[in-house]
Amino acid sequence: MKSTDTIAAIATPPGRGGVGIVRISGCDLLPLAQALTGKTPGSFKARRAAVADFVAADGQPLDSGLLLYFPAPHSFTGEDVLELHGHGGPVVLHALLARCVELGARLAEPGEFSRRAFENDKIDLAQAEGIADLIDAASQQAARAAVRSLNGEFSRSVRALTDGLIELRSLIEATLDFSDEEIDPLAETDRVARLKCLRTDLAALRTRAREGAALRAGLTVVLAGLPNVGKSSLLNQLAGAERALVTAIPGTTRDAVRETILVEGIPLHIIDTAGLRETVDEVEKLGIERSWKEIASADVVLQLVDARSGLTPADRNVVARLPAGIERVVIENKCDLAGLPPERTMQDGVVHLRLSAKTGAGRELLHDELLRIAGWRGHGEDALLARARHLEALAEAEARLAAAADQLAQLELAAEELRLAQQALSRITGQFSADDLLGSIFGRFCIGK
Repeated sequence: MKSTDTIAAIATPPGRGGVGIVRISGCDLLPLAQALTGKTPGSFKARRAAVADFVAADGQPLDSGLLLYFPAPHSFTGEDVLELHGHGGPVVLHALLARCVELGARLAEPGEFSRRAFENDKIDLAQAEGIADLIDAASQQAARAAVRSLNGEFSRSVRALTDGLIELRSLIEATLDFSDEEIDPLAETDRVARLKCLRTDLAALRTRAREGAALRAGLTVVLAGLPNVGKSSLLNQLAGAERALVTAIPGTTRDAVRETILVEGIPLHIIDTAGLRETVDEVEKLGIERSWKEIASADVVLQLVDARSGLTPADRNVVARLPAGIERVVIENKCDLAGLPPERTMQDGVVHLRLSAKTGAGRELLHDELLRIAGWRGHGEDALLARARHLEALAEAEARLAAAADQLAQLELAAEELRLAQQALSRITGQFSADDLLGSIFGRFCIGK
């Protein structure tokens, strides 16, 4: 696979449709367009649709439609790009694609068009990821946040911080280079003020990115607890439909039941699990083993207990087996039977929510708590869709700036921390990125993007 190859792919989703698109990118594509259509190269005007018949090697028609020509460098990839707009049938589109391969193109790898755009400086890495995130957006809020990243808002914020770091590093390096000169007291004050401003801006960007990460990935929420405490009823209440079987017989749920809901645009992946207890039933044992596996990979565990009895010794045994550091919320269910109102309290540092899975009383308390755990501030109009690697880079940069603040009395050490912070931020836009990271990122894209 070479970056100079001509690549082609179907750019529309599989299946039947009114229109289908085959996209081609490479160098000097006008001869290929001529062979595809029989028209002279002068027939194709930049960025203007030309009506054309697409023909096979023997001159027989394959399809008729439109051909668009985007000459380099004014195209998505920065290379010559052709788009063949034909009829949206799988047979027709694959015939057009096969004809392109006959004419010297090869099949594009997943994300290869976007990778070429990145490598040709048409977009940076954060913008490229915004393309995939926009396609995969699960809500309108997530789509708007992805558009902001695609349009470069995230990248501009990162570059502004990077520029500020460069200026501060320059000020410190100048002080080090001219250490024999008398140091202006104002220069030291300026360093402190600049660093404080950078830390404030970075903290604000991390908040926006965390909200965007919640919009993108959501939370994995596992319902756990003893049998018959209402886990399946709570899943049905949250889903607004009968997704899980509910009976008075302990051990009814034998396998994990999954449902994704949206709360203010945040995807909540709810997993109902088998009741946790000692049992001799081999099938139920398998279900309980799977319950613990789901709990181990959860973002938050909702431990359901009966509001009439609270945390029993058996419930405390469940708590003792939970993975260290996992977020836990105790759901005191069946408050209607206990004659108690819905309520949020703190007990021993753990949030307790009293509600009724049967009637829905207190459901909003649960929604609010899950949004709080996700880091959602309630509007998301300035959220920037972020990935785990973005959050890691921002967290590292924030830690480096904190270290630099502690080392300002030793300028050499402070300068090194600022350099590492700048390097961490540059990984977001792809200024410093290993090839294996790029392969991992673009390999998850659709073919044709």
